[in-house]
Order: sequence, then structure tokens, then C-alpha cells
Amino acid sequence: MRQNSTVEQAVGSLLGLVDGETAERVRARTGLPSPERPKATAERLRRAWTWATHLPASVALWILENDDPELNAVVWRYISTDSGLRRAIARGVPFGPGRAGTIPVDRTLPGAEDEIPESYVRHGLVGSLREVDSMAAGRAAASMVLTRADWQTVGEADAVHPLPGYARWALSVRPDCPPLVREPFGSHAKFRHRLRQAGVYDSPAEYVMSEGPAIRVLEVLAMGHVLFPNRVQEAENALRPLVREHLGDREEAWAVLAQLVESFHGNVPELVVTAGAIA
Repeated sequence: MRQNSTVEQAVGSLLGLVDGETAERVRARTGLPSPERPKATAERLRRAWTWATHLPASVALWILENDDPELNAVVWRYISTDSGLRRAIARGVPFGPGRAGTIPVDRTLPGAEDEIPESYVRHGLVGSLREVDSMAAGRAAASMVLTRADWQTVGEADAVHPLPGYARWALSVRPDCPPLVREPFGSHAKFRHRLRQAGVYDSPAEYVMSEGPAIRVLEVLAMGHVLFPNRVQEAENALRPLVREHLGDREEAWAVLAQLVESFHGNVPELVVTAGAIA
């Protein structure tokens, strides 16, 4: 079963945003294959996720929102620095909106949760966060914030008396930190920049419009209907007007895009605009 190359996936993810007739003409002009069959995409997910070497934290969260134990076990390998998400996966904590209780934990989960921090044992959830005096201590304490009830407790505690800066920072870069909890932690440009560096985005739309390089984002988007089916439309809706304006039914512009995408260092909007301008 043939799997499309990285470039073919990337361009194909954008071709899906125009009408079928235009897409077919572009494929004929550029030699691009037909869209990858669902079975081929599913097979790709069972292999090494070479595209996920730099998996943004928020993309990992959107995948976890499927509450699919098998997918969770795969994502585990790519979130080695996020003890909180790993702990939640190991305990069967659901990530899907509105889901309660616990979900099964895949028996192939390649590891176990990190050791419970001593400060948590001694002081509890809020107490351990208030004891934080370094980034390492902040990450350790934040790793015990797992459920929606935990996040609510943390938000209420911070509202009564602000948590230490390191604790706030460790909590804010957790992709599952609710917006209402994160909002009081900061909103200035430097704070937002730090979130981006940590791979935290407000939505799939923000991710595809700002993250780079473009080919890495488009490779993720190409599998979005499998990886995060409930959120992928947000990303597509953000890109669709841009694609139609700058590429549209111009076959030459699509050909330029296919030539540029593999080595282009900018984000997706910059790639689309550049290809349209060159053509």
C-alpha cells in the first residue's frame, strides 16, 4: 500500500481546501498523486512518527483528546519532558471535553509515571505549588495537576493568593492548562512568546497560522482527520481563505508551492503568499 511522501502530504493537505475539480487539475499539472487512502494513513500511524520528533505540546493534547488508549501510548514517546501529561495518561485521566471517569490504559504503554514529588506528599496539591522556589520544583509540583477538578482548585488558590512565579510558569506551559486558569498568569508579549516556545497554542487555527517550518505543520495537518478529527476543521477554516486568494485555481502557483515547500523555513501563510507571488 503506497504512502504519500512528505511533500505530497504537505501539498495535498492544502489541495483539500479547494474544490475537487481544481485539485484534480493541479494534480495532473504537478504530478501529485491522489489523496492518501485512509488505510495508508492509519498504517503511517502504526509506524515511527518521524514527523513528531518536534511535536508541539498542544498538538499532543489535541491527539490525547481522542481518549484513544492506543494513540495515547504512542504520544507518550513524544512528550518525555511533560511529566504531567504522562502521569495523566498512566492514570487513565480523560482529555476529551466533557468526558468523566477514567479511560483504559494501553498495556503497551512504554513506561510508568514519574515518582510522586516529596513536596506533594508533605504539603498536598496547593501546598506543594506554594512551596515552589525553582523551575525544577515548579515542574515537579505542576506534574500533579491532572484532572479538571485539580485545575479548578489551582485556579481558585491563585485567585486567593497568587502562586509563586515558577509555579505559575510551570502550570502555564502545560498544554492542558485551562485558559481561565492561565489568563491571570500573564498576557504580555514576552509571556506569549514563551508559550509558543513551549509549543502551546490557543487553537489549531493559531498553530497552522504561526508555527513553522511550513512542511512540518502541513504534514501534521495532512493527518489531522485521524489525529485530531474534532479540531482539524478549525485549522482548515483558518487557511482556506488564504489558499483560495493566493493559489486558487492557478496551476503554476501550486507547482511553485510544491517546489518550495520542502526547503521553506517560514510558516504556512508565508509559504502560500510566497508561492502565489512568484507565480
